Amino acid sequence: MERSTKVSVFESDNPSEIQLIKSKLEEAQIANVVENNYLTFTTTPTATSLKVMVKLENEKRAFEIIDAYLQQSENQ
Repeated sequence: MERSTKVSVFESDNPSEIQLIKSKLEEAQIANVVENNYLTFTTTPTATSLKVMVKLENEKRAFEIIDAYLQQSENQ
């Protein structure tokens, strides 16, 4: 079984924002997973960084969707 490379396309410590990006990608039929990394080097040991990961071949399309979302939310 070929294992495809996954890349991070969005990072946030806000779970609701991560969920929104996930659903935007799923609407576009881009499979994604969320990984969380504990930021041990920060002053607050409980801080986590959530990353939305997609397959490498979906990276460009995912960035287009995320950029469109970010521009739309800035203009509101």
